[in-house]
Amino acid sequence: MIDIKLIRENKELVKENIKKKFQDKKLPLVDEVYELDIKCREAKGKGDELRKEKNEKSALIGALMRDGKKDEAEKVKAEVSKYGDEILALEKEEEELRAKIHEDMMVIPNIMDPSVPIGEDDSKNVELEKFGEPVIPSFEIPHHADICAKLNGLDKESAGRTSGNGFYYLMGDVARLHSAMLSYARDFMIDKGFTYCIPPFMIRSDVVNGVMSFEEMDAMMYKIEGEDLYLIGTSEHSMIGKFQGQIIKEEELPITLTSYSPCFRKEVGAHGIEERGLYRVHQFEKQEMVVLCKPEDGMKFYDKMWKYTVEFFRSLNVPVRTLEGCSGDLADVKVKSCDVEAFSPRQNKYFEVGSCSILGDAQARRLGIRMKTKNGNEYVTTLNNTVLATPRGLIAFLENNVNEDGSVNIPEVLRSYMGGKEKLVPKN
Repeated sequence: MIDIKLIRENKELVKENIKKKFQDKKLPLVDEVYELDIKCREAKGKGDELRKEKNEKSALIGALMRDGKKDEAEKVKAEVSKYGDEILALEKEEEELRAKIHEDMMVIPNIMDPSVPIGEDDSKNVELEKFGEPVIPSFEIPHHADICAKLNGLDKESAGRTSGNGFYYLMGDVARLHSAMLSYARDFMIDKGFTYCIPPFMIRSDVVNGVMSFEEMDAMMYKIEGEDLYLIGTSEHSMIGKFQGQIIKEEELPITLTSYSPCFRKEVGAHGIEERGLYRVHQFEKQEMVVLCKPEDGMKFYDKMWKYTVEFFRSLNVPVRTLEGCSGDLADVKVKSCDVEAFSPRQNKYFEVGSCSILGDAQARRLGIRMKTKNGNEYVTTLNNTVLATPRGLIAFLENNVNEDGSVNIPEVLRSYMGGKEKLVPKN
């Protein structure tokens, strides 16, 4: 949500931002908010004026009664009563106008950073930089499901019986490797100075509406029937929600957190659920990083955060690249975003393993998260970034560390989490 002052003072800038996101259907909302805001302030002004007059006349009633002017006092009482009805009507009008303004403002996109490339959809995202030399070995890399099968590490058939399509059992060494990667990701971020946190895995609708758009929520999140609770799609939702309605002391910023959670997603849309493997599933686990900071420090943290993900994957022998999201692919609450993509030697292409975003004060404004400064209370800037989302990260690791005989090399950084193992050996 943007500051309404921006629409009052420069609505053409807001419209131009909408056009750059190829969302022209939202252009009428800007003029609508502009006009509603005028009416709302007028209603408030009239109400304030009537309240002042009412208070003055109410004080006059006491004076008239003391002077024995009962008839005059009764006339003034009638006027005061009329004021009350008018004030109530204006308060109701103001409340309705504010509700409509809020509804529209929740749909108007955040102002993008000027550096965001302009493009209609994800096909126009821009490659920024590659890290590590992709290696395609002389032997054919098996599908990750087959790598896991040779290690007796994946059972989707049983998961289909218990839970349906889009779920899985990880077994034995593969399950241990999955957990080892998450434990390493946790410690990796703790070593970067981030505070470790395990958040609630369910959140209320007001938090959901504070962190994302309704369209995203509807496509992603599972609702708990009969309760105002949703299963989280990422721990970022809980972590930002932790500060809802809070005023943070300026000296306490930045707040840097790294959080673990399971994540649950419908995966509604064109991609669908992958039948065979683990790339697109309903349930996965994730190590996230979340930052709350002063606005002037936002871009500094943005650059730090995506670099941490690059460093993490390179330590696992996985080549990666960064891909900047174009305007048409940028979620409405975001100012700027980039994906970290891992190289797939099996497919000879890159695929997404993480995403880093700066959201300006959009989430803070929706959730009422402010910092206390000497000049008053100001909204903070929020950022989030994936350290590791797995099993997708597991796929990248397996493809880049598998050998021709089906064994999988364990990099040194993971060995302490794997009981000292240097290699996983096929079971069949």
